[in-house]
Amino acid sequence: RQRTQSLNDAFAELRKIIPTLPSDKLSKIQTLKLAARYIDFLYQVLQSDELDHKITSCNYLAHERLSYAFSVWRMEGAWS
Repeated sequence: RQRTQSLNDAFAELRKIIPTLPSDKLSKIQTLKLAARYIDFLYQVLQSDELDHKITSCNYLAHERLSYAFSVWRMEGAWS
């Protein structure tokens, strides 16, 4: 029972990190798949050097910008 609670807590924390759309109600497997896509997206951003280095100094703005870009990327179907 404690392991199940720990696993549920870990998924709750992961869901807080991954940018989601308002319509998302993710299962555990969907959460893992989306996390993998988000990691791939972040890797692509780093490879293409799209981030403005001035903005990366402000974690909140950088996070908001990445969240928005990831949501647009998902809606465009680039991940499917």
